[in-house]
Amino acid sequence: MDSKTLLKTVVKAADDKKAEDIVVLNMQGISLISDYFLICHGTSEKQVQAISREVKLSAEKLGLDIKKMEGFEEARWVLIDMGHVIAHIFHRDERSYYNLERLWGDAPMENVQRELAP
Repeated sequence: MDSKTLLKTVVKAADDKKAEDIVVLNMQGISLISDYFLICHGTSEKQVQAISREVKLSAEKLGLDIKKMEGFEEARWVLIDMGHVIAHIFHRDERSYYNLERLWGDAPMENVQRELAP
C-alpha cells in the first residue's frame, strides 16, 4: 500500500471523530522513521481514545498491521506507528507542551483539506 492512500484514510478517520487542528508533516527526506506524521488532538481522554481507535481500525481495514500503539490507556499522547505514517494523537494540554510542529519545523506541511476531499 502506498503512503498517500494510508495518509488519506487516517486523516479522514481522525476527522470523523472530530479531531482538532489536524496537521500532516511530510517527513520524506527529513526522517528515516516514516513518510508522514499526522498530528492532532482531542479535548478529553475519551475523545483521544476514540480518535486513536478509529485511526487504528481504519488502517487495519486496509489490511495494514499496526507496528506499535503506545499511550492509549493514559490518553495523553497516543502514538500509532503504521510504518509509512505515524499518528500522534494528543490531549489538547499535552500537544502545546510537546509542540511537535515546532520540533520538526523543517518538515513541510501537507494540505489536509486535499486529503479530506472525496
